[in-house]
Amino acid sequence: MFRLSTLVLLAAFANVASAQDKPAIDPYDQSKVPLEVAPPDDFKGKVVLLIAGKPSHGPGDHEFYAGTAILMNLLKQTPNVWPVMAKDGWPKNEKLFDIADSVLFYMDGRNGHPVVQKDAAGDRMDRLQKLMDKGVGWVNLHYAVDYLPQHGKRVLGWMGGYYEPDYSINPHWDAVIRTLPTHPITRGVKPFTLRDEWYYGMRFPEDMKNVTPILQAVPPDNTRTTKYTAGRKGEIETMAWAYERDNKGRGFGFTGGHFHRNWADENFRRIVVNAILWTAHVEVPESGAKAEFDAADLNKNLDKKGKAEFKPILPPEKK
Repeated sequence: MFRLSTLVLLAAFANVASAQDKPAIDPYDQSKVPLEVAPPDDFKGKVVLLIAGKPSHGPGDHEFYAGTAILMNLLKQTPNVWPVMAKDGWPKNEKLFDIADSVLFYMDGRNGHPVVQKDAAGDRMDRLQKLMDKGVGWVNLHYAVDYLPQHGKRVLGWMGGYYEPDYSINPHWDAVIRTLPTHPITRGVKPFTLRDEWYYGMRFPEDMKNVTPILQAVPPDNTRTTKYTAGRKGEIETMAWAYERDNKGRGFGFTGGHFHRNWADENFRRIVVNAILWTAHVEVPESGAKAEFDAADLNKNLDKKGKAEFKPILPPEKK
């Protein structure tokens, strides 16, 4: 009898512990994220189209859906800005492009990049070129800056730079951002140190015309494994940049965003929010855009990847 009672108590304690380990909110529930919701007809502000890619990499990495949902909520903190989120690399309603003042892509790139595909309506890059010709803003985050050369040459005219395979490099390292340029994108941002998969060795125009480096740091020389980067040992490298097209359109490339946890860093997310606003021709406040964030939101709207037990994503350690 005593043994049976003990087993019952142990089972009860195990159930309580198991219940405590489970998150109060399902981290994979994406049903509450509004998708492709256009503004009302009488909206007079700026519209930003945010496009998240399909699931990629392991848990906590390349959380495109959750990261884009975070950006949508951050942009809502700026008056007269209407963020519209789409998923799976391309909006179902392409008419959203027609009302966008800036478009953002956060997704896998290179030959599988949704931007470079052809579909029933034709070549997507040709359609996007019409937006660029109108002066619509262009933002690529992390892997989305990665293009094959035949596509990257066109992207140079949209964003001023891109990651070129076998020329650029994509290591994980601690970027020590010691100084920041005077630019609307850096308003309210302080020097910081953060580990990410910071790409560098971007393919830029030789004269860097209309390109402004935003985030720069000196990477470890042992990460320089392409011919181009190996020849630049000890040099400062650019991991984020702003671009102004001759027609006044604006672009922004940002190579961070591999680790989902980094959205909990205030400087990291403010840089991106400021940049999105800047590309949409929204005046960035002198103190920077509002970028209030609850770290608990790191564990919402995640993609379900594999069958492993859920492990909470924690903010990055201060360095």
